[in-house]
Amino acid sequence: MKKEHKIHLDFIVDKLTNSIQNTISGDSFQTEVSRFTIKDTKRVTKKNGWNFNWKAELNDNKKEVFKLTIINNSDIIQGLLSIIYEEDHIFMNLLESSPFNIGKNKVYEGVAANLVAYACKVSFQHDFDGFVAFTAKTKLIDHYEKTLGAYHFGGHRMIIPTKSAKFLVERYFKT
Repeated sequence: MKKEHKIHLDFIVDKLTNSIQNTISGDSFQTEVSRFTIKDTKRVTKKNGWNFNWKAELNDNKKEVFKLTIINNSDIIQGLLSIIYEEDHIFMNLLESSPFNIGKNKVYEGVAANLVAYACKVSFQHDFDGFVAFTAKTKLIDHYEKTLGAYHFGGHRMIIPTKSAKFLVERYFKT
C-alpha cells in the first residue's frame, strides 16, 4: 500500500482584505472561486513558477480543486486550493498563491485568506459548522493562529473553528 505524503502548508496570509487588493494602487477586485479544470493545468506548471503538481491534485478523485480569479478575468488564476471532504470537516490539502502573488513584488494581497475563507464556506455548506483542518509547517503555526484564528491541535495539525470560519466567510463572501 502506497503511503500518502503529508504536505505541510506554508502559505502566508499577507492581509485580510474584502476580496484581493492590488499592492501598488490599493484597488480592490471582486473575486470568484470556480472549479479548476484540466484545461487550466496547461498554465499552472512548475515551469511557470508554481510549486505543486496541480494536475496530479486534480486527478486524485478524493480531492476537489478550485481556482480563484478576478470577476470578468477568469483566464488569470490568482491562487489554487485543494480540499478533501472528511467525515465532519473540510481538510485543506494544498493552497498556493500564483507565483506573481508571492514575495515582496506580489501583485495582489489577500489571495491565501480568500481561499481559506472559501474552504470555510464549503464547510458551512456541508453542515460541518465551518470546521477546516490543515497541516502547517512548524514556523507558521503561530502565524495561522494570529491571522486566521486557527487552533494548533497538536503536531502540525491546525483547525479553524466555527467562530473564526464565520468571520472569514463574512469578510470575503458577502451574501
